[in-house]
Amino acid sequence: MSNNVGYHRSPYAVFSGPNLGYVMEMYEVFKVSPESVDAELAEMFRHFGAPVIDAGQQSEAIGAVAPADFSKVLSAYKLQDAIRTYGHLAADIYPLQDRPKDSTRIEASYYGLTDSDLQAMPASLFFTTIPPNVMHGLDAVNYLKTLYTGKIAYEFDHVIDEEERTWIQSKIEGGSVSTQLSVDDKKALLERLTKIEGFEKFIHRTFVGAKRFSIEGLDTLVVFLDELVRRSEEEKTKKMLIGMAHRGRLNVLTHILNKPYEMMFAQFAGVPDAPFLPTDGSLEVTRGWFGDVKYHMGALYTGETGMQRFLAYNPSHLEVVNPIITGQTRAAQENTSNPGVPEQDTNAAYAVLIHGDAAFPGQGIVPESFNYSRVRGFKTGGSIHVIANNMIGFTTEFYDSRSTHYSSDPAKGYEVPVLHVNADSPESVIAAASFAFEYRQKFGKDILVDLLGYRRYGHNEMDEPLVTNPVMYHSIHEHKTVRELYGAELVVENILTEDDVTKLDAQIIASMQDAYDKVKEHSSKTESISNATPEEVLAGYPRDLETGTSEANLRRINEELLTYPENFNVFGKLSRILKRREEPFNGKGKIDWAHAETLAFGTILQDGNPIRLTGQDVQRGTFAHRHLVLHDEKTGEELVPLHHISGSKASFVAYNSPLTEAGIVGYEFGYNLEDQKALSIWEAQYGDFSNMAQVMFDQFVSSSYSKWGQQSGLVMLLPHAYEGQGPEHSSARIERYLQLCAENNWTVANLSSAANYFHILRRQAKMLGDKSMRPLVIASPKSLLRHPLVGADISDLAEGHFETVLEQPGTGKNVDKVEKVLFASGKVAIDLAERVKDGTGFDHLHIVRVEQLYPFPSDKIEEIVSRYPNVKELVWVQEEPKNMGSWLFANNYIREIAGDKNVSYVGRIHRASPSEGDGESHKIEQNRILDEALKK
Repeated sequence: MSNNVGYHRSPYAVFSGPNLGYVMEMYEVFKVSPESVDAELAEMFRHFGAPVIDAGQQSEAIGAVAPADFSKVLSAYKLQDAIRTYGHLAADIYPLQDRPKDSTRIEASYYGLTDSDLQAMPASLFFTTIPPNVMHGLDAVNYLKTLYTGKIAYEFDHVIDEEERTWIQSKIEGGSVSTQLSVDDKKALLERLTKIEGFEKFIHRTFVGAKRFSIEGLDTLVVFLDELVRRSEEEKTKKMLIGMAHRGRLNVLTHILNKPYEMMFAQFAGVPDAPFLPTDGSLEVTRGWFGDVKYHMGALYTGETGMQRFLAYNPSHLEVVNPIITGQTRAAQENTSNPGVPEQDTNAAYAVLIHGDAAFPGQGIVPESFNYSRVRGFKTGGSIHVIANNMIGFTTEFYDSRSTHYSSDPAKGYEVPVLHVNADSPESVIAAASFAFEYRQKFGKDILVDLLGYRRYGHNEMDEPLVTNPVMYHSIHEHKTVRELYGAELVVENILTEDDVTKLDAQIIASMQDAYDKVKEHSSKTESISNATPEEVLAGYPRDLETGTSEANLRRINEELLTYPENFNVFGKLSRILKRREEPFNGKGKIDWAHAETLAFGTILQDGNPIRLTGQDVQRGTFAHRHLVLHDEKTGEELVPLHHISGSKASFVAYNSPLTEAGIVGYEFGYNLEDQKALSIWEAQYGDFSNMAQVMFDQFVSSSYSKWGQQSGLVMLLPHAYEGQGPEHSSARIERYLQLCAENNWTVANLSSAANYFHILRRQAKMLGDKSMRPLVIASPKSLLRHPLVGADISDLAEGHFETVLEQPGTGKNVDKVEKVLFASGKVAIDLAERVKDGTGFDHLHIVRVEQLYPFPSDKIEEIVSRYPNVKELVWVQEEPKNMGSWLFANNYIREIAGDKNVSYVGRIHRASPSEGDGESHKIEQNRILDEALKK
């Protein structure tokens, strides 16, 4: 069959000679007076425009349509478009046959046509290249119906790009969306289905009551992935990255990642699985010391061709893994070893995202991920999406689950083609997978396959679904498995006998029993798994890691940052602001926050660590402080000065992100997981915006090492400052990050020094890829960005290291007079510094700025307190309400240090909201806090 089957968007090709002349004459009349033209003809003109016909096609039109039959031609066109557009509603895509088919709009009678009318029409009305056995219009309509109402259904009319739509249609109508399997291929496919089903059956019988969230009812998901692996290896793709929830995960781990049956059965038996790990290094699995349930775990498999298959570790939060996988995919595609923008090869790796049918339309992270899929800083050349469609969400039927016809409908808003496939038709599933892969490779866009099946048991295997969904489950209990159905097909085709099918099933179950016997034999020799925190984790990171760099190097970097191409026009006002960055190197002024950051970035690039900074408005900075990307005032051309640092050994990018928090935090976390030498930084537009990404902090950033053995060095900048701007832009909710602190899982800092910011960034970069690596949360400032007391001298950057605590100059000089030590973090520490100035009149106190909140610097604080023999009181000062901020976290540490000394709190009282709603109330309360803290 020809693969070049096409279609006409214009019906005029069926007219020739006098008929064509008449149509063209009527069109001229229509342009002047539409109402004077026959209504059917006028509709044709409105729909298809001016009559234009390819001269080479006129002979095919044969002039068989009479002038009076314009309405018939238009109706025929409506019919064929309807089949292509609405054929999916009548398609055979539901294994349980429990959804009504709607063929109304694809019947000839709906358009006032009879079989005789269609037989009288030429096939060229429907196709440019006519398929074999299509003699006339009726044959064409029937042929289209077989293509669009079979086991695969299509939705692509929402795709705007004409080339894409034409390509998809030509593939469908040319018969390319199909698979031609040899006899041996069919036997191998049955064997595969038998293993997939057998694995679930064996666990069900052997480990009664154990949760596994089985794949049964969607067994062909593994077949789908098999085909993607095959196509990937043909294309020499380096890596396929899979994100999925828990249903079917164990089967995918076993049959796509080739995790041995013995390892799986050992996990169900509650014994260590490490003895059964393949010794050839093909399979890599990690596990944190605290661990996770087996159906959240992942793995990395390297096949014989060298292609890697990765299944992401993922909690039960279903869709939240999507941005993490796409971030990992982007990192796998990029070469970051040269200055400038990374070189991206979208064919080097791609993502496969497996969704749940209830979660796909229900979870907001899904449209977030689609939204950035073609944005320059986040695109990956297209992800292949699969809805593992059980037709139910836990116990919730579809009519209570969504407002759309299909689970897949949200994807259509992003011009993503959709294929609906009957999961009980394995050969159709293979064809859909092949088509999806080919589309992704050709157009570099996402595509979605809605794999429609069912769920054989309840949400977990102990649930009784007849309680809540009796009609569906009576049908399921009577429904044969896909293995049984396909085995019966092969028997009908005389490829196998019924006895062959039965024996194959028994053989595979026997092989699994052999694997389990090995586990039982070995289990008596194994030791139980310890959940103790490893010593290297408890040791934390190296103390006082040197992070300085020479003054000469800093001076050179600064000069290069302020040198622009001759024809580049920096906006005048901005040029003057940036020009001031020369002054600290000439003995005038201080290096402010953004200046220190940019210098740190330059030195980190020289050390060979790529940098990726993303978030809303990060190129300029929310507070107009950063300006990493300059724009030519006349042309709009972009210039990134950090691309031109001498000695740079790595790439640098700063991307303004979509207005998305959860999606982008997850993306950057994934990027750093894949490229652990990359300094990946996400900045919130305001600190409190990060609460939109709370699931990422809870489930991944703070705990992935403990659960899954996955280390990350992600940096999060969260603007945090009480400046009378109201509840929404005062607090970064730093208490939430502190509540998650344990086992050296991340660093949390609230800084009041540009020099310290410089050094903490360099310290973070030095730990990347090392066992001491961990995420970094920084409560970054707003008004302090330009505050002179925060600024640094060149020597502050050239020497030393990050200081976990800073002592306020001018206080604590007279050791014997100090009776009170104040501890403060972030902006309030600078407020105190402004009040005490050089310390005159404040001999009774000493002020300590706690720059790093976790790990809490108890040893350094204890050493400071021990210097003052007459101290009676240790006071924690903060701006946030008492039930927020860092007080509740620091309290226990301070009390341990205090001994018999009094410990007290100065700050706002308990509040439901983070701050006052107006500036005047804020000033009154802020002054009260400072007065109370400083009094004798």
